[in-house]
Amino acid sequence: MKSFDHQYLDIAENILNNGYYDSNRTINKTYKLPHQIMQFDLAHSFPILTTKRVAFKTAVKELLWIFKDQSNNVKKLQKENVHIWDEWMLEDGTVGTSYGYIVGKYNQIDQLIDTLKKDPQSRRMLIDLWQIPHLDTGALHPCCFLTVWDVSFGRLNCMLVQRSGDWPLGVPFNTSQYAVLTHMLAQVTGHKPGLFTHVVNNAHIYENQLPGIKLQLERRANIFPPPKLWLNPEVQNFYDFVIDDVQLIDYQCHQGIDMEVSV
Repeated sequence: MKSFDHQYLDIAENILNNGYYDSNRTINKTYKLPHQIMQFDLAHSFPILTTKRVAFKTAVKELLWIFKDQSNNVKKLQKENVHIWDEWMLEDGTVGTSYGYIVGKYNQIDQLIDTLKKDPQSRRMLIDLWQIPHLDTGALHPCCFLTVWDVSFGRLNCMLVQRSGDWPLGVPFNTSQYAVLTHMLAQVTGHKPGLFTHVVNNAHIYENQLPGIKLQLERRANIFPPPKLWLNPEVQNFYDFVIDDVQLIDYQCHQGIDMEVSV
């Protein structure tokens, strides 16, 4: 399989060259393509970009906030110096009935872990954040809303479905996050990490992000080898994971690229 950088940049270039150009709910128009797919074998490499620095620790903190803490409290993230939800924070300091709130309300992590241990050949293993009664009381309809899980040959495979993907900013974050989640769940359920497939229904690049993504494309000739992911092997309970239990080894990358998020 191609590296994350190669798959990601191929799609970015395709969006720029062949994408549909139009307006959207934000003030910035986009180039977009439907149904973009990337796939990685987590047994062989960890998917994180090297053509720009990805804020890995921030991504993992958000992941733990959603799936371990099952929180909607933005102020909790702010205390950990994570500000990615500041623009969507409601007056009560939360994101309302979104993300972690939904995971906790429907006990989705516990049900998934239980099934992975007791009935790993089930074809009903998923986490679904698109709960219609709670969409309009959330600060943002979930972008990464569905994960579907499979165990084959002792390996845990994950398919992430993302309804809307900001290709320069959101997608690199999300790919690495859910790859970490797959590793975590594999470890605590007695499986090996397997395939991770990322499906993006609406993969878009905002017009004001064009200089940044073009700079990243220029770095295609200087892609670094992927790093390795280390999880603390002593953690056998999902809820015991803390940020220091998740580390990247030998992460070499180019400098970060400043690009604006469209709210």
